[in-house]
Order: sequence, then C-alpha cells, then structure tokens
Amino acid sequence: MPRRKNTSIMDDEEENYAPQPADDLLTIHEVARRLRVDDTTVRRWINNGVLEAVTLPHLGKRRGYRVKQTTLNTLLSGSTLTNASTEG
Repeated sequence: MPRRKNTSIMDDEEENYAPQPADDLLTIHEVARRLRVDDTTVRRWINNGVLEAVTLPHLGKRRGYRVKQTTLNTLLSGSTLTNASTEG
C-alpha cells in the first residue's frame, strides 16, 4: 500500500497564499517619495485619518506605519488630497 504524503496545514497555507503586488506594504518614506512630500507630512495625514495605515508594534516614542499599495493607488486616482487642498 503506498504511503500517503504527510502534509501540514502550514504547507497548505503557504501554497495558497500568494501576496498580490497591490497588497504590498510601503514605508512612510516610500509613500512620501511617491507623493513628493516630507515624511512628517505623511505621518500627519495618518494621525489625522486622511491616510489609512497599518500600525506596527513599537517600543519607542515613534510609531511605525505601513501603507498598503492599494490605499495609495486609491488616493492617487481619487486625488482626495488635491481636492481638499484646493477647496479651502
């Protein structure tokens, strides 16, 4: 009788999980560079709720954030920040 291959749940998850390029996480600096603003501006947008970000665990005073590529694409296609700055 042939032996059955021993598979684990982790093997199945690794095979089924393939991160999409649109789900890439960007650093504050990468977002700032693409938007042509300072890192501090991106942090301010995140703290004010203008830009959605993932908060990373931290030990010090400064929090680490990552912004999803899809969030940045949505922001750029909708030009929310441009509209908000020109209305005022």
